[in-house]
Amino acid sequence: MSVLPALRVPEELSARVPAEQRGSGRDDVRLLVSRGTSVTHHAFRELPGQLRAGDVLVVNTSATLPAAVSGRLGPDPGGERIVVHFSTRGDDGRWAVELRTPRRDGAGTTLPRAGGPAGAVVRLPGGVHLVLDEPLAPGGSRLWWARVSHDHHGARVSPADVPGLLRRYGRPIRYGYTERDQPLSAYQTVFARPSPDGAGSAEMPSAGRPFTARLVAELRSRGVRFAPLTLHTGVASAEAHEPPYPERFEVPRSTARLVNAAAADGCRIIAVGTTAVRALESAAGPDGVVRAASGWTDLVITPRRGVRVVDGLLTGLHEPEASHLLMLAAIAGQAALTRGYEEALRGLYLWHEFGDVHLLLPAETVHVSRC
Repeated sequence: MSVLPALRVPEELSARVPAEQRGSGRDDVRLLVSRGTSVTHHAFRELPGQLRAGDVLVVNTSATLPAAVSGRLGPDPGGERIVVHFSTRGDDGRWAVELRTPRRDGAGTTLPRAGGPAGAVVRLPGGVHLVLDEPLAPGGSRLWWARVSHDHHGARVSPADVPGLLRRYGRPIRYGYTERDQPLSAYQTVFARPSPDGAGSAEMPSAGRPFTARLVAELRSRGVRFAPLTLHTGVASAEAHEPPYPERFEVPRSTARLVNAAAADGCRIIAVGTTAVRALESAAGPDGVVRAASGWTDLVITPRRGVRVVDGLLTGLHEPEASHLLMLAAIAGQAALTRGYEEALRGLYLWHEFGDVHLLLPAETVHVSRC
C-alpha cells in the first residue's frame, strides 16, 4: 500500500549521473529539511548549520560490491544472456541472487525476470557455474538461493571466492533511470570500510554519498558525533517495491554505548539512511536501550511498530510506492512526510541514489538537554 498515494514523480526528476558530474562535487546536492511540517530548503554543504553540538549521526560503513555479473543460462555457451545480481551471502555459503534480462537497446541496463527453475545453471566468467536451488521466500520468484561451482562436475567454490569473482568480473548494479555505467568508486561512501570476509552491500547505502571528508571534519569540529555500524544491503525491489528481507548487520559495543549515553543526555540520534535505522532499531530493546548485536535482521519498521531510538533521519527521496516510506512515516509522522514530499516536487528535487537528500527532524521545541 502506498504511503503517498496521490504523489507522482516525473521521470525528469530522476538523477541520472552522480552529483560531481553535474556540479562541483559529491556534496553539490540540495538538502530539504523537515522539522515536523515546517520545511526549509538548503544546499547539502549547509548541513552543519542544521544540526547542533551533541547530535549523533549513525552511519553505515558497509562497502558497495560490484554485484552485477553477466552470464549465460544453461550449459550451452550460446544460451540466453543473463545478468546476475548477487544480493546476500547466507550462513551456509549460498548466495541470494536475482536474475535480470539485459536490455536489447545496448543501454547497459536490465529488465526484471523471474528466477528458477530449481536446478537451472548459469555460466559465469572464469569457469564458474551458478546453480539455482530454491526461492529465497516460499512462493517467491525474484530472489533465489544459489550455489557456485567451478565446473560441471560440481567442484564447490569457497564462499570466500565469490567476492573475488565479483572484483574480477562484476560491476555496480545499475538501474534504467541512470544515464551510463559508473565506476565502483562512484558507489562508495566516505564511511565505507572493507569487510574482512569480503562481504558488502549489493546496492550503495546512498544516504551517506553526499558526505565528504571535509564536511565530516567540519561536523566534528562543531560537536556532532558519529556512530558507525554495518548493514549489508541486499538487492532492492526496484520494480515491485517489496518489503525488505533479512540482511546481515552489526552494531558494535562502542556505538551502543555512545548512542545510549547521548540519548540519556537528551541529544538527538539521527540515522544516515534507512539501513542505519534498521540496524540500530534491531539492536534496541523495548526499553529503548541499544545493545551490541550482530547477525540477521528481518525488522520492518512501520508507523504501528514505531521507533525506539532514532529521533531523525537523513535519507534520499523515495518513490511513492517504496516500502521505505513506512519507516519515514514512523519517524516523522504522515503529515510531515506528505508536506516534505510535496515541497520536494514543487522545488524540483532529484530522486534516487545520485539525487538530493531529505533531513527529517522533530518539530522545534524548547531545547533543554545536557548536550
